[in-house]
Amino acid sequence: MVLAAAAVPAVATAASATGPDAREAIAQAYIDALVTHDASAVPFADDCTRVEDGLPTGFSGPQLTHDLEHGPQYSVIQAVHDVRMSTSGDTVTARYLLDSGFGGSRLITVDITETFVVTGDRIHRIEATILPAARS
Repeated sequence: MVLAAAAVPAVATAASATGPDAREAIAQAYIDALVTHDASAVPFADDCTRVEDGLPTGFSGPQLTHDLEHGPQYSVIQAVHDVRMSTSGDTVTARYLLDSGFGGSRLITVDITETFVVTGDRIHRIEATILPAARS
């Protein structure tokens, strides 16, 4: 299943069911929190980990929640757009463009692919790859 979404700030509510749509809603809640800095709707497992371009960047659900809400690395995120998702079993792959900058000025857009392992109704692992976005 592939979904397309417009620019965030609409915050997704993670569904309580465990089908593909519910897993994609859980991944979307994380993506929304990148922009809103409100991780209250992101259901991380306590032992959730995140790896970005091969480097560990998340070591627990509570730490990931704190970082999304207070981390300076997320404060420069201005928008997420062109979200596309696919699901295979417990794995959701999201690809999207992310704009970042300061003071309302966009400095860069990056192309992000994040793979979420969602078991039950919790995110257990996130693997991210970040590349410069192709210019059109």
